Amino acid sequence: MAGPLQSEMRKKLLEVFSGAKGDFLSGQKISDELGCSRTAIWKHIEDLRKEGYELEAVRRLGYRIIKKPDKISGNEIQLGLETESLGRYVHFEESVTSTQKIAHRLAYEGTPEGTIVVAEEQISGRGRLDRVWFSPKYTGVWMSIILRPNIPPAQAPQLTLLAAVAVVQGIQELTGLEPDIKWPNDILLKGKKVVGILTELQAEADRINSVIIGIGINVNHSEDQFPDEIKSIATSLSIELGEKVNRAALIQRILAKMEHLYTSYLKNGFGVIKLLWESYAISIGQQIIARTLNGSIEGRAKGITAEGVLVLEELDGTIHHIHSADIELVSKG
Repeated sequence: MAGPLQSEMRKKLLEVFSGAKGDFLSGQKISDELGCSRTAIWKHIEDLRKEGYELEAVRRLGYRIIKKPDKISGNEIQLGLETESLGRYVHFEESVTSTQKIAHRLAYEGTPEGTIVVAEEQISGRGRLDRVWFSPKYTGVWMSIILRPNIPPAQAPQLTLLAAVAVVQGIQELTGLEPDIKWPNDILLKGKKVVGILTELQAEADRINSVIIGIGINVNHSEDQFPDEIKSIATSLSIELGEKVNRAALIQRILAKMEHLYTSYLKNGFGVIKLLWESYAISIGQQIIARTLNGSIEGRAKGITAEGVLVLEELDGTIHHIHSADIELVSKG
């Protein structure tokens, strides 16, 4: 395992290659940038190869990276990251019970806003209502984001909707796919679930200490990797796209979109987020069944309120404000 000094040198080396944007870098240039010997550079280059990087070495030209491994470590996420806050501190672990649990601990310990927790595998990944979230190794994005907004606790659900918009925009920009949002926290492709979002609070009666937004994305799953019980309702970006998706690049796009929306939200309120969310929502204007703890209600989804609450209108004109429910679209057939 690399020590702190080696890890820092590795990060600097990757930053130098990232700045070259695919061009060759001479050994002397790298040596000057890192302040170490050509022999040490060669050793770090070999270490990168062992980590899965493909490097081309040409005499008199130097080195260049021609292929990166499909990793979501802190280095991969931060190289090329276009944010001021989100993702600037990454807590990465290969395998965890749940990124949410780690994020709760870090938030309680005072980690800076924008800290993200990322793992290659969640053993006990969970969604809303403590449902199991299938999180196998090296296939998806399993991430928790720590925010510390100065807003009343009652407004925290708005951040779930903000996160959904950011994820949709990030997926669109990177892949060209057109996801839909199903209230409150599901993102669908062709009617199948591809993303789940879970928002949890650390708060007092009148103030938020932290908001922890968990995002689980099925990225490079193949169809045979889904358990039989969810094959008919789940999909992945690669299944719909027909090719693998770079997971670190996806995280970077989502964090950039989210930071932009979050900054706007803190400055201008929920209005713009509301309009964006409704533009992506599959259920707005549709006949739905809302299954709440107090029973099921069928009606037309009219939109969301300024607080992010779903508005449902029954056939007789009765209006319901739905704070928490499972939503099912009523088949037009």
